[in-house]
Amino acid sequence: MILLYDIGNTHTHLGLADATRIRRQLDIPTKGWFDNSAGQQVMQWLGSASITGTALCSVVPRATAFVSSFSQNTWGLLTLELTPTTLRGVGIDYPKPATIGPDRLANAVAAHHRFGAPVVVVDFGTAVTFDVVDRSGNYVGGVIAPGLAAMTEYLHEKTALLPRISIREVTRSIGKSTREAMLIGAVHGYRGLVRELIMELKKDLHCPRLKVAATGGYAKLISARLPEITHVDPLLTLEGLRLVWLAHQPPLPNS
Repeated sequence: MILLYDIGNTHTHLGLADATRIRRQLDIPTKGWFDNSAGQQVMQWLGSASITGTALCSVVPRATAFVSSFSQNTWGLLTLELTPTTLRGVGIDYPKPATIGPDRLANAVAAHHRFGAPVVVVDFGTAVTFDVVDRSGNYVGGVIAPGLAAMTEYLHEKTALLPRISIREVTRSIGKSTREAMLIGAVHGYRGLVRELIMELKKDLHCPRLKVAATGGYAKLISARLPEITHVDPLLTLEGLRLVWLAHQPPLPNS
């Protein structure tokens, strides 16, 4: 089995996969790599699974070293780190490839593999990112905007009277309380942001029927009323990482 790590600022998304698909998934706090609690959580979750390969993509460089050491010490395995150099499955047409978030590259690989090109991935994480693969199968860049939770948390922290809210679906367009008004602004307003950006990307790519895949924490919620988003897959980043790991394996001998 292959152990996959998508290391984000808040959570590390774990995937247990084989040569065909991701079999199990778990989220653990990324801070656990720094207090030695993450390794125990990983081992407890894996149970008796036999690990023969590991791969990671990370936006937290400090955690990368901890994860690599954990895999080396536990299974004697060198962990494949997804970078522009190790990338397989898409090309890169971007001025400074080293500045691209590895999770964004993983998203591009999975989306291109599943849906062809051109394709856009919208990842609803701490920030919302739009990643674009052009008709030639190259990663060409994207868009970064504040994440939905970050926006609402900022309002709560910077204003004396606005409460912290839990994000959920809302049907009204006029709020009858402060919380409801904030919820409407967040959910309906965020859909407007996503819709507008997708429209601009369709123009730039000259593709009115552009395939758009969504992933990340709020993908299902925001996509529910956005027909512009054609696919939702919460495991897209891990799937891209799995595909890159497989691409690095030697071909099977002819039978």
